[in-house]
Amino acid sequence: MITIYVHQDGSTRPVDQVDPRWLQPGSGAWVWADLREPTRDETRILSDVFQFHELAIEDAVAEIHHPKIESYGEYLYVVLHGIDFKAREHRFRTQDVDFFLASQYLVTVHPGISRSIGRINELCARNNLMLGEGPAALMHRIIDTMVDNYRPEVDKLEDRLDHLEKDVFGVAKPHLARRILDFKRDIASLRRVVQPQRDVVGRLARREFAFISEPLAYRFRDVYDHLVRLSDEATFLQDRISSLLDAHLSAVSNQLNAVMKVLTVIATVFMPLTFITGLYGMNVTLPHFGLGEDNFFWGLVALMLVVSAAMLVSFRRRGWL
Repeated sequence: MITIYVHQDGSTRPVDQVDPRWLQPGSGAWVWADLREPTRDETRILSDVFQFHELAIEDAVAEIHHPKIESYGEYLYVVLHGIDFKAREHRFRTQDVDFFLASQYLVTVHPGISRSIGRINELCARNNLMLGEGPAALMHRIIDTMVDNYRPEVDKLEDRLDHLEKDVFGVAKPHLARRILDFKRDIASLRRVVQPQRDVVGRLARREFAFISEPLAYRFRDVYDHLVRLSDEATFLQDRISSLLDAHLSAVSNQLNAVMKVLTVIATVFMPLTFITGLYGMNVTLPHFGLGEDNFFWGLVALMLVVSAAMLVSFRRRGWL
């Protein structure tokens, strides 16, 4: 699906196709083309109309790429990540959004529904200011909205971690280790996306490219500060979940040691009992010490009880129980 807006003569309107004259510097028109889940035929607009480099087009139609920024002379190619609207509950997922920025146009490509672009799309249809400040300002609005959407997701991760801590240090629940590992994977995904994304926005804030004016660089600097805080929180969450995993493994190990200790004591106590019963269970004649069969049986029972009690008392004094 392709959505195209053009801002010309102070007003913004949707159009069906891009006039190549609008893309020329000094044309007086600003264009925004948004490609959502584009088909093979729809992606031809990238090469036929905008004439982007084939490698950039190949990256744009791919679904998974790390955040990055590349200059192709007349335009910038930027890859950032937004929260995946179709993500399952209790799972952190992102999807890449590709930007092509030039002085006269902005092209966005994304594989699924983007809440940030959808929101800006709605505003652009009603407010001339959205595209009226230029393509670079429009890209800033989209990126700023994308970064703002991270905050609720990070808060959810913190809530999940709080519940995990209560389960680890409280009553153990089944599949706790898997829940911790799933959370650890989500935090790793957050760090893998936020940290390079912070570097990309940092380059935009430092005005390394001619398309970014000084006032606009200040806006990107504010977005950069948000990403720095998110990166720090991701690192802090990573440390917490690593400590939590160590604590859980330690608790499981201690529990296993306690079980093994009990089983070892039971096996040790039964060793002399097994010897006695095995000795007098042989099919040979053994001395009864003049007690008779019945009395000798109860004597053996008493002997086994005394041996067991003596061993338990000895274990207790040594601190093994």
